[in-house]
Amino acid sequence: MMYSNYAMGGWFHPIGPILPLLLIWSIFWKGLALWHAGRRGQPWWFVILLIVNTAGILEIIYLFLVIKLKARELFSKK
Repeated sequence: MMYSNYAMGGWFHPIGPILPLLLIWSIFWKGLALWHAGRRGQPWWFVILLIVNTAGILEIIYLFLVIKLKARELFSKK
């Protein structure tokens, strides 16, 4: 029986090499958004951001549109 590389998945799959980059991107934004939600005492946002996985999209919306942070404020401890 013959299997193609696509059927077996792994690094031979077209999206395989992109997954590590997507994982790093998502963890970065999720961590940053969770940190800000926790410091601001926003438990509902914390839970939503923790559970819902949107590859960083919801986290970026929260940081820049909901709490209206500027780029220079992302890593400040205010």
